[in-house]
Amino acid sequence: MSSTGAAGGTALDRCVACGVDVFAAEYWARAPLLTRAADLGTHFDDLLDAAAVDELVSRRGLRSPFLRMAKDGDVLPPSRFTRGGGAGASIADQAADDRVLAMIADGATLVLQALHRTWPPLVDLGTRLSDEVGHPVQINAYVTPPQNQGFAPHYDVHDVFVLQVAGRKRWIIHPPVVVDPLAEQPWERHRAEVSARAAEEPLIDTVLEPGDTLYLPRGTIHAAKALGETTIHVTVGVHPLTRYHLVRQLLDAAQHDAELRTSLPMGLDLADPDVLAPHLAATRAALGHFLDVAGADEIGRRIGGMLRRDTRPEPIAPLAQLAAAQQVDAHTPLRLRAALRPRLDGDAEHVRLVLLDRTVELPLDAAAAIKTVLSGAVFAPAELPGLDAEEQLTVARRLLREGVLVAA
Repeated sequence: MSSTGAAGGTALDRCVACGVDVFAAEYWARAPLLTRAADLGTHFDDLLDAAAVDELVSRRGLRSPFLRMAKDGDVLPPSRFTRGGGAGASIADQAADDRVLAMIADGATLVLQALHRTWPPLVDLGTRLSDEVGHPVQINAYVTPPQNQGFAPHYDVHDVFVLQVAGRKRWIIHPPVVVDPLAEQPWERHRAEVSARAAEEPLIDTVLEPGDTLYLPRGTIHAAKALGETTIHVTVGVHPLTRYHLVRQLLDAAQHDAELRTSLPMGLDLADPDVLAPHLAATRAALGHFLDVAGADEIGRRIGGMLRRDTRPEPIAPLAQLAAAQQVDAHTPLRLRAALRPRLDGDAEHVRLVLLDRTVELPLDAAAAIKTVLSGAVFAPAELPGLDAEEQLTVARRLLREGVLVAA
């Protein structure tokens, strides 16, 4: 399958050329999508290249598990490619560049994990893409020497966008044996079925060249092998929230229902289906009543908490933030920090912004100003409604120090 389409300005446009609406309707969580560099009109060496890989391994002090290595389908122990950090660093698992070199020369694949936390261009891409698709994102990179395969045929429990950075790699794709697997359903539990499916006629058998991309819904079985040169590809993993997540949140919320907390009778053999049946029926009825009245507000708050835990907002520079808070004036352009996902709450006296690990509380008079902040539009303190000039600057400075606002 291939796609065509004009490139745009979103993070998703770096991954597919068919457009957001077509991708959402026809491919997201449904089908693989192969996109060629000619359709995307770009390459990915601005995101990562061989020099960046060398810098990450040799100069950035990466530790396990921020890097892994694999060979012939097996993950290698970290002791093979790490060592102690030396004087002043009380750690034992820092990347050892000479050992990594030896392992790659011997045919091992290097995996740089969580680059959405460690390499600035991919930090930015991950933040933007997570904001656009509404689901948490992780980014890894795979460096495979010529004619080698790092991992056996397998599937992931998250969707992936493969971005081919350098070299050529052959990808063989097969349909799932587990459709839409959850995190609790990894491929290792289905090794025999995966191996059998991988022996069948592939759904896609293609070579990715620099600038090509491949989207794979979770569960899609895949294996990749480098061809005549060392290859680098980036995988952007999207961890989708599912209906099962909603079920779990509903069940967690059900603990507040007194009827569902009722103890079962004593003196009975509750393992006996005949004894258990009436109590199970009563529980189903109580649960059904709870589900009928469970509101989206409560579940939305719970899902919002999950997203705040699992996604990283736009990075901020602490010293620059402090300087901005000191220097802000009535006309300084400001905006909400991207992907922050604050929740607006409050009572009769206060308005609150609920963040990941703290709550910012402001006087109720600031409610209209906070709604302006949360709109996402660029604004100046002088434009915050409901406050006098001094209050506008006070709120702006507070939100800059709290990492809610950034300079636009």
